[in-house]
Amino acid sequence: MSTLTERPGQARGTRPAEAAPGYRPGHTLPLRVELVRQLKRRRTLVMGAILAVLPFVLLVAFAIGGEPDGPADRITLMDTATASGANFAAVSLFVSAGFLLVIPVALFCGDTVASEAGWSSLRYLLAAPVPRARLLASKLVVGLGLSLAAMVLLPLVALAVGTVAYGWGPLAIPTGGSLAPGTAAGRLVVVVAYIFVSQLVTAALAFWLSTKTDAPLGAVGGAVGLTIVGNVLDAVTALGGWRDFLPAHWQFAWADAVQPRPEWSGMIQGTAISVTYALVLFALAFRGFSRKDVVS
Repeated sequence: MSTLTERPGQARGTRPAEAAPGYRPGHTLPLRVELVRQLKRRRTLVMGAILAVLPFVLLVAFAIGGEPDGPADRITLMDTATASGANFAAVSLFVSAGFLLVIPVALFCGDTVASEAGWSSLRYLLAAPVPRARLLASKLVVGLGLSLAAMVLLPLVALAVGTVAYGWGPLAIPTGGSLAPGTAAGRLVVVVAYIFVSQLVTAALAFWLSTKTDAPLGAVGGAVGLTIVGNVLDAVTALGGWRDFLPAHWQFAWADAVQPRPEWSGMIQGTAISVTYALVLFALAFRGFSRKDVVS
């Protein structure tokens, strides 16, 4: 029994074109194929190299500058960077979460569709035929997967580098006390998971822009730029309670997880805000692309 499919842009009231024998929309553009394509791209390799090199840059900076030196009246997380490998990994996340980790998320999610349009290959993918929702879903899953891999790569390399340089030991907490190595490792997993969730807004924004433009730089730069604007607005204390609705306001709520008694309220609020914005933007991306006249 043949399957009937409706091609994008088909006139209403006409009989859908009959699909070729054996055609199954759900088997087009497999995730494995899309993942291999993205892994082979130069920007993926360059971004992975940058994140892997960052811990070594920090290690050299501490070696040249000596022990971290903060205000005399209080101890910060940065002051404990050389206490153990776990502390070094936590500091690496702290210095990169605000901006550096935004870039791979915006790059992997914002470049994915726009680059196909820029290469004039998007229309050929749809003519294969790959259903539009299937194409977007494959690219989104791979983009998010690469973003998560980038966030996991940084602390893993930092933990290894820090352990070799400063030893394997408990995570020293600036406010006093410490976490056992096993407990610290579990808390760092929670931290990475929360950072990933908090970056879903940037991912969704970049993905939505990627479906709107043929210029990858526009989608990536737009997402990074608007993320920076959110950080600037969060610094405006005159906004008062309105800042609670900004995803940037909760981006460092993960610091509550590296305490003797973790506090989850901030991370729960941050997760709710981030997921809500992301779902709306993802929905706009799928809705807009399903109606878009693709000519590239």
